[in-house]
Amino acid sequence: MTALLPRMREVPLYRAALAHGQPVDCAAFQRLPLLGKNAMRENFPRNFLGEQASVEALQEKNLIELEHTSGTTSDRLPVIFAHGWWDEQEQRALRLNAVVARVLDEFPGARRVTITSPACNGLTCPTVWMSREQRVINNRALFVNLARIPFLISEADLARMAQETAEWAPQFLDTDPVHAVWFALYCERRGIKFPSLRFILCSYEFTSVVHRKILTRVFGVPVFNLYGSTETGHLLMENERGEMKPSYETAFLEITAADARNIGDMVVTTLSNDYMPLLRYRIGDLAEKISQPYGNSFIVHGRIRDALTAADGSRVTTWQVDQCLADAEGFAHYELRQDENGGCVLRYVPDVTGPTEETLNTVTARLETLLQTRRAILAEAMTTLVPAASGKFRLTCRVAPDKVAA
Repeated sequence: MTALLPRMREVPLYRAALAHGQPVDCAAFQRLPLLGKNAMRENFPRNFLGEQASVEALQEKNLIELEHTSGTTSDRLPVIFAHGWWDEQEQRALRLNAVVARVLDEFPGARRVTITSPACNGLTCPTVWMSREQRVINNRALFVNLARIPFLISEADLARMAQETAEWAPQFLDTDPVHAVWFALYCERRGIKFPSLRFILCSYEFTSVVHRKILTRVFGVPVFNLYGSTETGHLLMENERGEMKPSYETAFLEITAADARNIGDMVVTTLSNDYMPLLRYRIGDLAEKISQPYGNSFIVHGRIRDALTAADGSRVTTWQVDQCLADAEGFAHYELRQDENGGCVLRYVPDVTGPTEETLNTVTARLETLLQTRRAILAEAMTTLVPAASGKFRLTCRVAPDKVAA
């Protein structure tokens, strides 16, 4: 804290909060106000850079990159970071996993294929049609998906994606799990394998147990979760033991407003982005800190806005809902909708033949127990589910009563 806070005091956005002395202990630090996207957006970029620097001048000198968030929880937010910072912090996070670190050591220029929504952000996802040559970044990453809704991708486009992936011979896939699952099921139908593949990264949105199950089955390599955001960088990486480990050089993480189960708001203070440092930023996700003798880990429970409510008024997170499908077969993707009266509908896209009646009964019974509802949860098979405006899907959501069955 003694090294961090003097730097933060130079940032116009934090001068008022830090004007009355420098908090040096944890308790004083935790009394500082939380930061939200509105404050980050107001008077941007002067709120971070001051009056003496301009984005244009810094870009001309090739010192910074200007990107935007996907807009998952609000309007898209501009983000500034040093040129090369994104790759550096990603490497730090990836190497928290011993399996991934070995692959990166064996292949210093490891090639990836990225499969995600083209609406995610300008840094990692093309938002307009591009040729294959235009979708290659630094001769290391190839972006193959150009469709916002994976369930509507034509067989011809899926064939193109598979052919481009095979020709690129990647060491890993960098994926949005929903898009990756639909691509995987196509590859499974066609018997397509990628011998060069060593592991799969799932990021961009919440990775369900049903997504992980399909990706592991089809591609036969380990699947690891990578968690973060455009504005913070990568904060957590799943290690080879299945634990989400923090990247301590990138950010300091807090859990605030925790409930009786120690699930609370994830709050982030960034440590390595000097152009846009974030002080106690409320990222919009729920998480749980697991203290262990050999180091802390976290469980990411999903977006705050996507939490449901049990009959007794307690909060039910996306992660808790997802655990009800841990051993369930037949689901490629799903969405549990809850109306203001507590009524729920489970919509799902089938994996091949879909779940059996027994499996559906088991899953809905678990959900009914979790939500403490006496009303039966209806399960409906769908040919497609639609993402939010950001291009990301919601496994759980609260909607108006007339939209639950719409």
